[in-house]
Amino acid sequence: MVRTVSFQGSPLTLVGNEVKVGDKAPDFVVFDSNLQEVRLKDFSGKIKLISTTPSLDTPVCDMQARRFNQLAATLRDDVVIMNISMDLPFAIGRFCSTAGIDRIRVLSDHRDASFGMAYGILIKELRLLARAVFIIDKDDVIRYIEIVPEITNHPDYDKALEVVRSLL
Repeated sequence: MVRTVSFQGSPLTLVGNEVKVGDKAPDFVVFDSNLQEVRLKDFSGKIKLISTTPSLDTPVCDMQARRFNQLAATLRDDVVIMNISMDLPFAIGRFCSTAGIDRIRVLSDHRDASFGMAYGILIKELRLLARAVFIIDKDDVIRYIEIVPEITNHPDYDKALEVVRSLL
């Protein structure tokens, strides 16, 4: 089955390994703004909310990162929120500085599309990540997935927060 999302109504193909709720979360390698590798195992024993965005240089992606940054302030230390995009690490650093993003980890999948392929959300036609939210429990089991069908729309922030709180 071909998996798709759309951009302003035009279909786009998702490639990579399709994951499901209940699956063990696959590992990945992404980079922070200092070009340091970041992996799933770096957050062992924590609840992980992973927000993915096509590009932080767009209004919806910018708002999504800011919204999750605000939500992070309301959560305990055993919850980590990451935003992963294909943006270059340097652009991520600049974005975080100007937007005041300081509570979430903003990460780049630009090198190998490791996260995008492992979680099945790499957009074939654009080599960008689809807009999505994954919630992974302390035992690295996927507990929630939302792949936003139209990438210009927002994810369901309230539902994501509800799932995270149910895992605390």
